[in-house]
Amino acid sequence: MQRITRHIITGVLTIIPLVVTIWIVWFVVDTLIWAGRPGTIALSGALRRTSPELAELLLSGWFQSVVALTLALLFLFLLGRAANAVIGRRILQLMNRVIDAIPLARTIYGATQTLIDALRGDGTPDGERVVLIEFPNAHMRAVGFVTRIFPATDDREELAAVYVPTTPNPTSGFVEIVPTSRLIWLDWSKNDTVAFIVSGGAMAPGQMNVRTPPNEPA
Repeated sequence: MQRITRHIITGVLTIIPLVVTIWIVWFVVDTLIWAGRPGTIALSGALRRTSPELAELLLSGWFQSVVALTLALLFLFLLGRAANAVIGRRILQLMNRVIDAIPLARTIYGATQTLIDALRGDGTPDGERVVLIEFPNAHMRAVGFVTRIFPATDDREELAAVYVPTTPNPTSGFVEIVPTSRLIWLDWSKNDTVAFIVSGGAMAPGQMNVRTPPNEPA
């Protein structure tokens, strides 16, 4: 009986990564289809007079989903290309100024953008701020991202705001205020760290090497 139970548990542990991967991919694809469906409906309406058969086909189940997904991906591609262009950056700056004029939207947008920038990495350790902190207690360590440094004052030592992501969703987590003297700085890139968090620690660099804190001599 124990042997049967062990095999069942092994099978469950084997299939969990596949199920999680399929769920995440399905969620992303379903979201893109939902985003592209209005464009599919508008395209069908535009073609109804000249090509009624094609217009009806665009509204049929699986074909509508394929077209909607294609339109969503095309829109994201064009948006990313425009954002990298000069005129795109100017439009983004204008949009930022408009959002800054709306108090609640400014807070939410700014916080979200800061978090995304903190989690975004180029795969190199230079300039990264990946650390270990004492969390949730002094006998345990958690991986976090330093998002801000508060300089020392006459009555307070230098502090750091550290974002501690949760597994498997790194976009949710905790913000801890920690003295920089209590931080352990790692040489991990942000890409390595996000992979470590999402995989529950299974995907990680071979070693946990400590590096010299920023602005300090090696």
